[in-house]
Amino acid sequence: MTGRKTADRNQENFKRLALILTGLGLLALGAVALIFLLNPGEEAPVAEKNWNSVVPQQVNFPAPELNLMDLNGNPVSLSALTGQVVLLNNWAFWCPPCRDELPELQAYYDQRRQQGFTIIGVEAGDEKKDVLYHVNLFKLSYPIWLDPDKATVIAFRNNTLPNSYVIDRTGQVRLAWSGAVDRAMLEKYVTPLLEE
Repeated sequence: MTGRKTADRNQENFKRLALILTGLGLLALGAVALIFLLNPGEEAPVAEKNWNSVVPQQVNFPAPELNLMDLNGNPVSLSALTGQVVLLNNWAFWCPPCRDELPELQAYYDQRRQQGFTIIGVEAGDEKKDVLYHVNLFKLSYPIWLDPDKATVIAFRNNTLPNSYVIDRTGQVRLAWSGAVDRAMLEKYVTPLLEE
């Protein structure tokens, strides 16, 4: 019986230790996040890219009608962009894969915007001041739309972040990504649509 009590006590001690270590890990993670969010003078983090872009799914359906607001409070709509190739990117500043892909998206936008291409970054429901902070931090120059009601996530029926959709010049959604996108994938899959 003594051996059984010792085993039970050891198991209880192990559970307590696991809970304590988990709690300490969460506290450390929270502290790092808090330091990052409260330091407005920082530069955008530049980390080595250690992720692989997902391959897009080829799709073919009409783009949903979206009516949102831009960062200046102006009404904007997806249908007003007919005639351009549009990459609609659903993201949030608190999402690490979303943050990882922002420099990739910005670089591709800089290179291709003269070809009738735009990126619309739809920020999924956060406060405008926080969104503006991160737009400035990452030096994003493509249009950012605010989506406080998550209408875009609902319209595309995809609540994973990030997710991206490429809409051709006629308003048809042709490519869908769930996950971070890199420049090589953009070149491979989006550039041919610019040449159609």
